[in-house]
Amino acid sequence: MRISTRGDYACRALLSLSLHADENGPTSVRDIAERTALPQPYLEQILLALKGAGLVKSKRGVGGGYILAKSAVDIRLSEIISAVDGPISVGDFGEPHKDGACDHDGQCVLLAVWNLASEHMREHLAKYTLEDIAAISKGEAAWPKPRK
Repeated sequence: MRISTRGDYACRALLSLSLHADENGPTSVRDIAERTALPQPYLEQILLALKGAGLVKSKRGVGGGYILAKSAVDIRLSEIISAVDGPISVGDFGEPHKDGACDHDGQCVLLAVWNLASEHMREHLAKYTLEDIAAISKGEAAWPKPRK
């Protein structure tokens, strides 16, 4: 599975909001774009999707912008990715036969493997909250390490 550019940008935008949550008021799209080096027009579309998913709130007008809709500890990377990209999956292959019979040259076994890989990806991304990522980026927690 690849994390899409849209999913990456969404995570970056929300991380920026999390890192600057102690500042007064909402953060403008322009400020988020400058802090993250993301293209503002694309970022606006992403923030609208995140708003629709209930992950950010917006305020219009002078002094307007975006804030997190809930605490950073309650927002998981898996939620962010799903909000902008849909279900986390390595592909859209369907379900394998459940009865042990596979009449398509073993394709059902592959489907089971792909579905398991999707499940592992969802579980892995659900382990990290915005608060976790913010702590790591501030040097307050250890970087994620691969299993040995």
